[in-house]
Amino acid sequence: MGSLEQDGNVSEENQKLALIGQVIRFGVSGGLLTLLVAGGYWVVATFLHIDPNLSLLLVFIVASAVGYVLHSEFSFRGHGARDRAHIRTVRFFITTSLGFLANQFFVWLLVKQMGGPTWWPVIPIVFVSPILTFTLNRRWVFG
Repeated sequence: MGSLEQDGNVSEENQKLALIGQVIRFGVSGGLLTLLVAGGYWVVATFLHIDPNLSLLLVFIVASAVGYVLHSEFSFRGHGARDRAHIRTVRFFITTSLGFLANQFFVWLLVKQMGGPTWWPVIPIVFVSPILTFTLNRRWVFG
């Protein structure tokens, strides 16, 4: 019975280490993507004088393609089943779209409704949306 308990502890420990690895990898790739989205949005909206919500849409299109490759090949590599790629792809784009809608809400509220500068939405884009997308990616898309 002692060996079963040890095996159970090793398995639980391996799961914790795997989660820590995913969080770190997601932090790296997700951090880069977040900076791409937040910075790209701000540059396009501020310096090209494009409507802030349209700016975010343009940046989102580029970032989602890059994000799918980064998250499937790096952030969540080895996590979950890799069959049914079509289902995983649809789920990824649903998750990414939810993050996009959250970011669009931040832009709409902070810039268009409250009249704030275009950099205000960068704060929740960097600190709120990544938590949402990591959780959905880990549990639903690549889980």
